[in-house]
Amino acid sequence: MLLAAAALMVASCQDKLDEVPDNRTEIDSPTKVASLLTSAYPISTPAVMLELSGDNLVDDNVVVPATHNAPYEDFHAEAYKWLDIENYSQNADDTPYATWEAYYVGISTVNHAIAGMKEMYPGIETMSASEIAANCSDVAASWGEAHVLRAYLHFVLVSVFAEAYKNESMSEGDMGIPYVTEPETTVHVDYSTSEHLHSVKGTYDLIEKDLLAGLPLISDNYKVPAYHFNKNAANAFAARFYLFKRDYQKALMYANNALGGNPASVLRKWASINDNTAYTKRDSYWDEKASCNFLIQSTYSLQWRMLATARFNVNTGTTFSKDGVTYTVPSSLDATLWGSGPCWSGSMPCYSSRVYVSGEQQFGCYLFKLIEYFEYTDKIAGIGYVHMLYNPFSADETLLVRAEAKLYLGDRAGAIEDLNYWTTSRMCTQALTLDRIQRFYNRATRNNIYVSALHPAEMGFEKVLTGDDLSVLDCILHFRRIETIHNGDRWYDIKRYGITVTHFYRDAHEDEIHIDSLTYNDKRRVLQLPKNVIDAGYPPNRATGGGSAGGYSTGAGNARALNSKATIQPVVLSN
Repeated sequence: MLLAAAALMVASCQDKLDEVPDNRTEIDSPTKVASLLTSAYPISTPAVMLELSGDNLVDDNVVVPATHNAPYEDFHAEAYKWLDIENYSQNADDTPYATWEAYYVGISTVNHAIAGMKEMYPGIETMSASEIAANCSDVAASWGEAHVLRAYLHFVLVSVFAEAYKNESMSEGDMGIPYVTEPETTVHVDYSTSEHLHSVKGTYDLIEKDLLAGLPLISDNYKVPAYHFNKNAANAFAARFYLFKRDYQKALMYANNALGGNPASVLRKWASINDNTAYTKRDSYWDEKASCNFLIQSTYSLQWRMLATARFNVNTGTTFSKDGVTYTVPSSLDATLWGSGPCWSGSMPCYSSRVYVSGEQQFGCYLFKLIEYFEYTDKIAGIGYVHMLYNPFSADETLLVRAEAKLYLGDRAGAIEDLNYWTTSRMCTQALTLDRIQRFYNRATRNNIYVSALHPAEMGFEKVLTGDDLSVLDCILHFRRIETIHNGDRWYDIKRYGITVTHFYRDAHEDEIHIDSLTYNDKRRVLQLPKNVIDAGYPPNRATGGGSAGGYSTGAGNARALNSKATIQPVVLSN
């Protein structure tokens, strides 16, 4: 299969102001390179698939009596059941195809930008960062952005379509993804060869190579830095990459670079959010000038409409009996948006009057940040495109990365200090102490929804935490679950720690409740490749019990045009 050449079929979905070159355009100036890189940021997100696969959503047909709701999209049920996701059209949003296509189109676009810079400055690829800064100053920032962005795009793809990183020996045996570093110049490129397709370890090695090549040249000199890999975003990415790779010293170093000497100064200012309406709250959250918003990604996604109108939601739990056995469905609402914590009771103060209830059913909640933006293409007809913003990197999430790194480096007190920064920024007034953490994350408590069964040894962790350190880790993972709600990032923690997830579901036209669990070694923890990729001859990535067999397709895909009348009016859930 072919990766779309350059960005010929890519349209800027953020403001439609970026011009994308066609086949006759030469990338022969720093301005053209910078413009091309702007179009390389993906317009799709895997968040919906990952949220459905994880433990943040429950099936309302199970927890709300007498409901028989259909999913908002048919493929949502496939994702929730951990089936191969196939029941969608190629122009649908939030699908495996949309993610695979958008991210590889972004990679292709980056590769053409890099090729253009190589033509402008022959030998630039052999120069050090300092030499590039001195001798190629007009493209130095673009060279840095291109390499960090290429690393990030591959990082998302390997995180979604392959096994989590385990360790060097175990990850050498897990199939990764094609790592593409050159523009396509032939009609067909076989990406299943060893030149392109790598193990998870090999993919991580190439991500690291690009990341380190780009980091020293990253700039903040953009009109709107939050929509580019600026210095804070690039360092936050490096911190997360090394956390996942378990190089905790480097994770700590890059997190320190991103957060600076006073973390409190860059965390989200929840008290200053404009609470006049749901939309002013949303706009305050996504303020591109806010210090906490390291990187903002504009996408086509229907996640808000899914949570506000349909079957799978952040919701309360229930108990039910089946074949003489009583089962407990844990409340994902209590575990994330509306539950207690080790140093707060009731809901977290920063969420008061900022969590919204679905307008069409008894339960189902979402945080205001999820509310969509609507771009009209025809105001009279009321049609246009849905845009949603996501935070791939933020100060608040990076702080939790740092806390985890500190914990594994033996600095438990430092980890708790960072967790205190996080709770304080979220308007919690009680100090977070080890004693409070121990009591709240007590694994001896029956059905404690705030702790998860972890399998670090099986996932290749060299250091397995126990005792007080395990309690602090439980706290970190709980806070990360809260912090990244709706983003899909919880799925990455589920994969890397081997957390068991159980889904209870009842389809719209049946009464029987089904129960299925995903264990640490279940091959379904790897999302299946898009069907068209498999149909083109690449083996299914689940066929080997994990890892990705790789390959990719051509075509930029289309965003869905929707009627604005489908907009849901949010109803606030307050204390």
